[in-house]
Formats: sequence, structure tokens, C-alpha cells
Amino acid sequence: MDLTYRLDPELTPGLLDQLTRLWVDVNNAGGAVGFVGTTSYEDVRPGVDGYAESIAAGRHRMLAGLDPEGRLRATAFFGFNEHRLQRHYAWLYTVMVDPALQGGGHGRALLGEAERHARGFGLEALKLTCRGGLGLERFYAAAGYKEVGRVPDGLRVAADDYRDDIMMWLPLS
Repeated sequence: MDLTYRLDPELTPGLLDQLTRLWVDVNNAGGAVGFVGTTSYEDVRPGVDGYAESIAAGRHRMLAGLDPEGRLRATAFFGFNEHRLQRHYAWLYTVMVDPALQGGGHGRALLGEAERHARGFGLEALKLTCRGGLGLERFYAAAGYKEVGRVPDGLRVAADDYRDDIMMWLPLS
């Protein structure tokens, strides 16, 4: 299945509902998207509403991957730096692909679209963090990102389970 990527889709109630459900599905399939263990719609929805507010304020932009029926199946958010010494790059947040589509190249396509848009914004780099212990750094490295920092045990996912917080950087020039 091919996805169509759209930057800044209209944040309708239906799209916000789809985003919430996608986030729950990705998390509950084991994705490292800010929650630990099984989560619910009610747990995730405040994060979705926070993105909507931040998008309205111009601090984030959404990249949406839509299936042929127009359903949200993948997403990533650009976070822009306000500090004058960091405006040359943006953060990439909450990179997600529907678990039913994973393994089909959609994650790589999503990152490629993010890179294309970042270049169009005039950015020089993208930066993201990922959770250690899941091999995500290998996935991002295969897309051209370089590991530029690691905080050992920087993420506590359970009382006795700490993971490295890994910073990745994609130069665009």
C-alpha cells in the first residue's frame, strides 16, 4: 500500500481522533513513542491536544502519511527552535507508522518525506532522540542519521528498567 504524505493537514476532530488511535496502536504494539506498557485513548489524547495547540502557535508542524482512503497511517512532527543559535535545525518528534504497515518501507519513506520538507524549510539538519534497547538507532542510521550523543540510563521505563536516551542527527547539506 502506498501512502500519500501531506504537510500540515487540517486538524479536524476526525484527524485528531485518528492520530490518538494511531499513537495508542503504535505504543501498544511496542513502539517507543513516549509511553510505557499498554496505554489508552484517554492517556494519549492530552498529548495529541498539546500538539494541536503547538501547531496552532507555529511551534510544530505535522507530516501525515495517509492511505488511499484518507486514513492517517504514519506521522512525524517537526519542532522548531526559537533560540537564534539553533534555528538552523529542527527536531523530529513522535515518528510513527501503523503497526499493520511496519516492515514495508513506510518508516523509511516517512523519514525521506521529513528530510525533503526540512530541506524545503531551509534547514541544515534534523535532530531526534530515540530509546535504547530496541535497535531504533540502527533504523535511523540506515536512513542517514548519525548518533551524536547518548545518556546511559537516561530513560526510566520501569522501576528497574533504564534505557539509554540516544540523540541522532541528520545533516542536510
